[in-house]
Amino acid sequence: MRQRSGVFTGIVRHIGVVIQAEPTEAGRRIVIDPHGWDHRPAPGDSIACSGCCLTLARPLEDAGGRFVFDAIPETLDKTTLGDWTPGRRVNLEAAARVGDRLDGHIVQGHVDTVGTVERVDTGDGWRTRVRVPAGFGRYLIPKGSITVDGVSLTLAAVGGMKEPEPWFEVALIPETLERTTLKDLQPGDGVNIECDITAKTVVHVVEHYLGGAGFQPAS
Repeated sequence: MRQRSGVFTGIVRHIGVVIQAEPTEAGRRIVIDPHGWDHRPAPGDSIACSGCCLTLARPLEDAGGRFVFDAIPETLDKTTLGDWTPGRRVNLEAAARVGDRLDGHIVQGHVDTVGTVERVDTGDGWRTRVRVPAGFGRYLIPKGSITVDGVSLTLAAVGGMKEPEPWFEVALIPETLERTTLKDLQPGDGVNIECDITAKTVVHVVEHYLGGAGFQPAS
């Protein structure tokens, strides 16, 4: 089977449900019921499952129409997949194709870290605050993009940059709450975070090739 790496946009197409998540010698076997989604991936195709790019391991015909994936230790270490249990709802997105409209932003499906929901405020609009581990604050650009559990979002606020764990907030519109799992989030929940690839690239170049924080651009 040939594995194909996908690129996504962070626009969730459907919500599936985990029906099996069991340890294997390779890591973990995860089976998801796509719940009537009309997308028909073939073995080797990429699906973003709550932000994590996974490769379909079995033909749908052999799996009763369900999506079967194998998550390796590296994936389990960097994502929430190790905590998934049957009944969990997950955001699903198929890989983008050349010529598709880019409604969100460029998402690789390569989760950078797990954030922790700090609070959910439903009073004046719906805002969710998430804490991220130290070192990830440099990727949080005000009004920039972030992916939370596979959903392309705009950073409504960032802060705590001098604290051990910086934070960001996202403002969620009713359409996003209806079409994704983000309305399920409660304080203390872990979420898959993928920072914007552009922000990560700029930080990497500055830190490793342009002298880091002391870099002075040419006049």
